[in-house]
Amino acid sequence: MKHKLITNYESSKSYIHMLLQSSIFHIRYALIILCALSCQQPNSTAQSHEYTNELIHESSPYLLQHAQNPVNWYPWGEKALQKAKDENKLLVISVGYAACHWCHVMEHESFEDTTVANLMNQHFVAIKVDREERPDIDNVYMSACHLATNKNCGWPLNAFALPDGRPVWAGTYFPKKEWMKVLEYFLDIYQKEPDKLATYAEQLTEGIQNVDQVAISGEAVEFTSNQLASWTETFVASIDKKKGGRKGAPKFPMPNNYEYLLQYAYQQQDEGAKQATLTTLDNMAFGGIYDHLGGGFARYSTDANWKVPHFEKMLYDNGQLVSLYAQAYQWTKSPLYRQVITETLDFVARELTDTKGGFYSSLDADSEGEEGKFYVWTAEELAAVLEDEAQLALFEAYYEVKKDGNWEATNVLHRKQSLAEVAAEFGLSETAAQAQLDEARAKLLEARAMRVRPGTDDKILTAWNALMLKGYVDAYKALGEAAYLETALKNANFLLSNMLQADHRLYRNHKDGKSVINAFLDDYALLAQAFASLYEVTFDEKWLYQAKDLTKYALANFYDETTGFFNYTSKLDPPLIARKIETSDNVIPASNSVMARNLHLLGLYLYEESYLEKAEQMLSNISATIEEAQNPSFYSNWLQLYLDMLQEPYEIAVVGKDYQSLQQEMLTYYLPNAILLGGETEGTLELLESKLQEGETYIYVCQNKVCKFPVQNVSEALKLINP
Repeated sequence: MKHKLITNYESSKSYIHMLLQSSIFHIRYALIILCALSCQQPNSTAQSHEYTNELIHESSPYLLQHAQNPVNWYPWGEKALQKAKDENKLLVISVGYAACHWCHVMEHESFEDTTVANLMNQHFVAIKVDREERPDIDNVYMSACHLATNKNCGWPLNAFALPDGRPVWAGTYFPKKEWMKVLEYFLDIYQKEPDKLATYAEQLTEGIQNVDQVAISGEAVEFTSNQLASWTETFVASIDKKKGGRKGAPKFPMPNNYEYLLQYAYQQQDEGAKQATLTTLDNMAFGGIYDHLGGGFARYSTDANWKVPHFEKMLYDNGQLVSLYAQAYQWTKSPLYRQVITETLDFVARELTDTKGGFYSSLDADSEGEEGKFYVWTAEELAAVLEDEAQLALFEAYYEVKKDGNWEATNVLHRKQSLAEVAAEFGLSETAAQAQLDEARAKLLEARAMRVRPGTDDKILTAWNALMLKGYVDAYKALGEAAYLETALKNANFLLSNMLQADHRLYRNHKDGKSVINAFLDDYALLAQAFASLYEVTFDEKWLYQAKDLTKYALANFYDETTGFFNYTSKLDPPLIARKIETSDNVIPASNSVMARNLHLLGLYLYEESYLEKAEQMLSNISATIEEAQNPSFYSNWLQLYLDMLQEPYEIAVVGKDYQSLQQEMLTYYLPNAILLGGETEGTLELLESKLQEGETYIYVCQNKVCKFPVQNVSEALKLINP
């Protein structure tokens, strides 16, 4: 259906087709790519702020950036929409986020310009949207951009819509001169030929409403190892064998892709999938996308070698990457992966953690008006800090520092050689070399802290916090550090106190002590997933039942019986022109794939047969789409569920007075096809009934509720899982 609609739009003789062919809209392809991939909020500069608009009352850092523009911006809401209807004006809906570099460029060029502002204020109603707070709005108008242009779309996203919100066209960044022409063009059409806009709005809205449709499978789909092997073979073939990640540039981490390949490699003993994953993880950890002084990952690399990042750091990337490296460490015990985990969590604790336990959203790429200035070094700057010449030489060799710079006359710290190779080159033991490098990094981190810092987007989002919460849980599993579990519990309790209502409804955001936006499906799905993972490391049933309550709420308020999927927005929310459905996995897995996996997991834990049936039906519905897409990497979370359907997970119960030591030891192993449960007592879970033996602690290895003979140590239990 999607491809048919796009074809219809391309062949349309409507005005928009001619518009897209005109020179007005001819923007260089490279620039569009930059807009689509960009992300950075600049530092605010001292201004007199002679203008103030409706955004001044908002809490979003992104919206507040625009609160002193001469453009009369409104936040999304009834006030702006009613104004457009009353005054019969087109809407200009501009979507971005606090770390978006090209959003700021367009603000400076156009939205701070009084000539542009006068044109927008006189003839349009202008709405600003923070896409991170309102992904539902962003999704609708991003779909409009893809359908209307069939080109790369990104942020800033600028959509034109009728007063009722139906879009007529959407694009990305425009320089001031071109933006003025775009505004004048739509104003002229709206005044002279409004019927054309109405016709196109009708077509575009229909396309937006239909583009997510997936047919319900009327017949049971057989899940086969051959089908999954075929998809995985295609998946692995798309990965750069030398550098990891998808072939070409730019390179995005895409953590869930490699979680799937790691699990597939483990369960199917597939060496190709394993090497593709570990190659990716090794090269990301060596690359400039990783902050070698402060820990944590940037959003993506602009090149094919993971060398030069776009320097912003996002919470959702780092949360998922901690989980990925933790799982890889459980399997490989690689010291590199341990280092990445600990340094990344040090970064999160230092720079993205609120004193009350919430996690902030992002750090900007720019400082002092320059991208990456906070992170890069000239050779002279390094020499000024590292006065010991031998230490400096070792550091420069290890991190590929060049006298003239390795990127735009500065140096992005990255690695090509192992510690052993560099140590041998300098006639040092690995221990001595590591000590020298650690000392140098500490000196440079201290010196870097004196620089002007990138801005912090300090809003707290439920879904992103859930990803970071799970990251801490997974790190605790892998490394056994009690502080990681303490942080996870503090965050979980923060979310319960500030985001969860008595009826199990969630808020999306929290800022300055206030939570105001009704949550979306990803908030419910990812938080339920995180709470379930928290149960595995605590055996506190509270977290499992919290996950169930969130799932029940989502089923009541998001699930659509006619489609067999969950809508992204609650039925309680004021309707947009379309209720979107997320099914394809991207940087963050699709909310529907997360819900399907939650249903399967909770179905196993809680004997909820209806949950298992719904999960299977959702996977059956999406299977044909995966096959047709011929790009299984965009369905990697669904493939993990597929793998669980093929190989029923083990149920490992640890019950008795000494359960904690056995539980903690079991957690250190990579067991992606197992769920863990238990405690000092049998609790309330049916899976634990009759398993407590007075005065003893036993491990029960079960599958599909059928248990093998219980054992009393982890090594024997592992033999029952992997004989």
